[in-house]
Amino acid sequence: MIGLAAIRRHWFATRHAYSRAVVVGVIVMILLILTACLANLLYPGDPLDMVGRPSLWPGINPRFPLGTDSLGRDMAAEICHGARVSLLIGFSAAAISVVLGVLVGLFAGYLGGIADAALMRLTELFQTMPAFLFAIVLVVILGPSIGSIILAIGITAWPQVARLVRVEALRIRNTDYVHASISMGIGHVRIIATHVLPNSLTPVIVAASVLVANAILVEASLSFLGLGDPGVVSWGSMIGVGRSVLRTAWYMAALPGVAVFVTVLAFTLIGTGLSDMLNPREAVR
Repeated sequence: MIGLAAIRRHWFATRHAYSRAVVVGVIVMILLILTACLANLLYPGDPLDMVGRPSLWPGINPRFPLGTDSLGRDMAAEICHGARVSLLIGFSAAAISVVLGVLVGLFAGYLGGIADAALMRLTELFQTMPAFLFAIVLVVILGPSIGSIILAIGITAWPQVARLVRVEALRIRNTDYVHASISMGIGHVRIIATHVLPNSLTPVIVAASVLVANAILVEASLSFLGLGDPGVVSWGSMIGVGRSVLRTAWYMAALPGVAVFVTVLAFTLIGTGLSDMLNPREAVR
């Protein structure tokens, strides 16, 4: 009894820690979304306009609390408006990956046989290609823009979702209620929509938060390499601009770098916390 009570206390303590991680991640995410939504209100106008003296350090001029970059643009305005671009790309690319992955995984796991083999070979083909290099090629071919970046990241990130959903679909396909539905003459599409899909979403929810974090990192990397949309400001492009003055004005790269780090950390906390909270077989360590 003593051992069982200790296990229960440890289980509730770990669950509470995981839920706190989710809460912290959600709070940071909400603050980021509010910042992105209020960017035009907080800093109206084009954030790429030169509004002050170049290379003004943070805290020197109260008009520019985060200073200015090497071209005299307000760093605070760029970070706020850059949040809109980063979150838009992160959520949109993750949505594309989830939709593609869920469709492939559902049909592969439920249909089995030749369909499963063909869809899994397609998934493996995408997994064998370096995702970042593939994204670079797509952006170069389509031209640097927000739409091409979203498409490139979304197309390269769906295989992991497909594999997760396929495993769940394989398990659910062999359950009694699915066999009963088939014997009643219910169509396969309806069975997938009403039984297989709802019961396969738990790993997808967890993976989606990780996909958002990954998409934000990939967008920052592409913009850092000069493959971002030249008409908008993003955290990656800000880091790229600050690279040339890293020795004399390191804050130009550090501030957007911190923004990327905090955003990715928030979504990682959400994903990790949800993974452990929704896992009924959580190991007791």
